Amino acid sequence: MRRAQGFAIAACLFVSQSGCRRQAPIGTDIPKQQVLETMVVKRQSVGAQIDLPAHLMANPTKIVHIYPMISGRVVALRILPGQEVRKGQNIGSLESTEATQARSDYEKAKVEAARADRQLARARELLAHEVMAQKDYDDLKALDDADHADLARTRQTLHLLGFNEDDVTDLVPIVSPISGVVLDVGTGTGELQRSLDNATSIATIADIDSIWVVGDLYPRDQANVHLGQPATVTVNGYPGWQLHEKVENISDAVDPVTLTLKVRVAIPNPEHRLKPGAYANLSLTGQLHDAIVVPASAVIRNGNDVFVFVQTAPGKYEHRNVTLGETHADSDQILQGLNDGDKVVTGGAELLRSSGSE
Repeated sequence: MRRAQGFAIAACLFVSQSGCRRQAPIGTDIPKQQVLETMVVKRQSVGAQIDLPAHLMANPTKIVHIYPMISGRVVALRILPGQEVRKGQNIGSLESTEATQARSDYEKAKVEAARADRQLARARELLAHEVMAQKDYDDLKALDDADHADLARTRQTLHLLGFNEDDVTDLVPIVSPISGVVLDVGTGTGELQRSLDNATSIATIADIDSIWVVGDLYPRDQANVHLGQPATVTVNGYPGWQLHEKVENISDAVDPVTLTLKVRVAIPNPEHRLKPGAYANLSLTGQLHDAIVVPASAVIRNGNDVFVFVQTAPGKYEHRNVTLGETHADSDQILQGLNDGDKVVTGGAELLRSSGSE
């Protein structure tokens, strides 16, 4: 009796162990309480999405560093960083002995030109009465021309310094050459500025009515980017705000620091909402190719295995290996392994995996 019971127990253990080693079939019924979500997929034309970290910067050709025309001491400065200024606006003044010297040179040149005019007028009368030789008259005419040239030179110097002929002050106005935004102020009231060996500018002003978005492109993605390619710009600080432009330039040399190429997009900025130095993102759409796009939740990765579950019949699902294309946070592209009309499990796929349907 005990021997029969022993055989029965051994038989039960053998059956139990064999059941543990057996793999469940691909088509497995899912308990009704486990709800699965599915979708019918369709092949479509999609473009490779390339996201580039980027930053905003002013057009370098529209940035002006203001240096003094002559050496002197800053006695007034009427701008602050971030302030908007107009072309020709007086933003400060400089006190300089060179300005006094320039005015003195102009007054002397004016006196000499007037004296030369009087001498030439007398010589013209003498020449008319044949009292003066033509050669002597020509010499006086040349001296008169030279004095007037010197007068024009000193007058131009005054104009370059911001003066006119009637000014009597030695304060040199500092004028903004363009309309724009003050990016930086490099001096303060009371500081001495030297015109020739000055290391820092009085101020830096930029026209940001149009602003550059410069992205970092790794050379491995270079084949997917070309001039005129549509680009979408998003800027930190403006969630949900997208700007659509086209690639304007791709640099010809790799940046030795970041080892990237620079991709440039120009954005109109009439309200100056976009600020130089802000971080942005540059999204480029590459060449179109055929793929099936599924939610990222549908794709399961197991080591080197990448697969999805496809519904073959009500309550029946099969494991399908796939080849991925571009992947994103919320979606993946399937290049191979699925066909149009396949019903793919998009929610609860892990339940099938845990139930042995793999």
